Amino acid sequence: MLINVDLPGRTVYAKIWRIQVGRIPIYLMDTDVPRNAPQDRELSARLYGGDREMRISQEIVLGIGGVRAVRALGYEPAVWHMNEGHSAFLGLERVRELVQGAGLNFSEAIEAVRTNSLFTTHTPVPAGNDSFAFEMVEKYFWQYWGQLGIDRDRFINFARQDLAWGAQYSMTVLAIRLSVYHNGVSKLHGDVSRAMWQFLWPDIPVAQVPIGHITNGVHTKTWLSPELKQLYTRYLPTNWQEQADDPATWSPVETIPPAELWAMHQQCKDAMVKFVRERVSQQYLRHGEGTRRLNTANHLLDPHALTLGFARRFATYKRATLIFRDEERLKRILNNPERPVQIVFSGKAHPADEPGKALIQQIYQYSQRPEYEGKIIFVENYDMNVARHLVAGVDVWLNNPRRPHEASGTSGEKAALNGSPSFSVLDGWWVEGYDGTNGWAIGDEREYKDEATQDEADAISLYTTLEEEIIPLFYERSADGLPLDWLQKMKNVVRTCAPAYSMTRMVKEYTTCYYLPAAANGRQYSADQFKLARELAVWKAQISQRWASLHLEAKTQGDMQITVGDPLQVEARLWLNGLPEANVAVEIVAGRQDVKGELLHPQVTPMQPTGTDNGALLFQGELTPTDSGRLGLGVRARPTHPAMIDPYEMGLSRWA
Repeated sequence: MLINVDLPGRTVYAKIWRIQVGRIPIYLMDTDVPRNAPQDRELSARLYGGDREMRISQEIVLGIGGVRAVRALGYEPAVWHMNEGHSAFLGLERVRELVQGAGLNFSEAIEAVRTNSLFTTHTPVPAGNDSFAFEMVEKYFWQYWGQLGIDRDRFINFARQDLAWGAQYSMTVLAIRLSVYHNGVSKLHGDVSRAMWQFLWPDIPVAQVPIGHITNGVHTKTWLSPELKQLYTRYLPTNWQEQADDPATWSPVETIPPAELWAMHQQCKDAMVKFVRERVSQQYLRHGEGTRRLNTANHLLDPHALTLGFARRFATYKRATLIFRDEERLKRILNNPERPVQIVFSGKAHPADEPGKALIQQIYQYSQRPEYEGKIIFVENYDMNVARHLVAGVDVWLNNPRRPHEASGTSGEKAALNGSPSFSVLDGWWVEGYDGTNGWAIGDEREYKDEATQDEADAISLYTTLEEEIIPLFYERSADGLPLDWLQKMKNVVRTCAPAYSMTRMVKEYTTCYYLPAAANGRQYSADQFKLARELAVWKAQISQRWASLHLEAKTQGDMQITVGDPLQVEARLWLNGLPEANVAVEIVAGRQDVKGELLHPQVTPMQPTGTDNGALLFQGELTPTDSGRLGLGVRARPTHPAMIDPYEMGLSRWA
């Protein structure tokens, strides 16, 4: 089976592979087809690499070609999920289908497409979101926008984002505008994403921007070591693998005898040490090292020393070299003969990320210095096999990104499943997972004036916590040689994190929060030849045209300094200037404000119409504060319609 897409001056073909994974078929598109030009046969060969021309070509094949592949296979999806902006062109292809096949105009087709579409963003850094110059978009789509029934300007502006380096066609903006559901991949990342993309809903407080979150989880059976799987099977309920997201499943971890848990952990650690020695021996052979150097590889790592693991993608914000900030202090920590510490590093950088690759080079060079020999190890060619050994074998999982740039992170979740506590910045998933008993925090939940100050503060916290808490706890032994308090920490991290950060929990949340509602929306909006989608598109156009003429005034009755529990009366006057009364909601919005004046947890109280006066609608409402302190208070009017899926989706408000 072949599908095709048009690129400038040529047609590109892709064949479809099917892989059966249990009950689930996975389909892959492959442009290695004889009729393609040599450069196009390479489009699906690698994810990263090439220039912007290759990138936009890949995303056209993925998005537009992906829809055509699904159609060719005979599927009619109830829900479309765009994972990151790379696939956002699929929304345009669905719009094109409706314009050309169902007779909808562009606005109507947008309403129909977005109702059953979900977009998940993973990148809290603006530069990490794909965007293209307008000239490149014109080159690739000049024949396409006519098929949507629109002109060049409307096509470009639909996904326009004004960036520091100029206006660009943003794949994230495109994905957001082609979907009604949007989410980040952790609670903190949801907060960051709402602030990042608020400009798409300019009149809405950041806290009400319609971007939610579902924290990433990991697949238990994939990442749990075979040794620990045997141990858990002895002490957890019979069906524990099928109930991995249930906290009750993991409660019996407390009943595992300390000696058994320690013996099993040591077995995993021994396997990791053996694996690392073999891999480093292979590295030395590739590097042409001599016999003496090869012999040292066979004695790397002390199976009884405290071992930290750091393995992930090497990007600069992950600060892989933060622990080297004070080298003299680090040397004292690593080379303490009574309480030795060792660190295993592994990871890869994006091929185009030169600073990320420089970090790998820097750590490798540290590992070759005499004072770090055998204490700092870098394992090359990071992959799932390396990751499995490390998350199961190290004692502590180290993670020190520059907060809040870690969207979620899952390596620490994998380590937690295997009983390795995280020692991490309170970023990504660890903000939610850390409870004070199941690992350690680096730094505080706060912002800093600049990166240098943040790095300094986090490095001091890292060294101090390592010296005063982690190392003493690990080496404190009972009469029978067991680190009992450490083992309790291991039990705590398994019990608290294994259910909460399982993929089972994650998929259930996506299903209940997004997939089922989106599927219902899709049926509703497509019924009767897309009647509801057509009506809503017409209504939104009318609201957008007339909204600027709406006028709102408000005032409070009495003193603005009131007692907790006492109601504050608020009155408002609204001039609709032609807008239907039923399509405008008037609300009191109040809440605590941050240093930027943003409402942190807005409390929304509907106001009720009480009559008219000289052409104005009169509204009354009351706000009853439930807590003391200074509140920000506003009255707003916003569009409302029974068919709107999210009350703030238009991003329009008039404030008084």
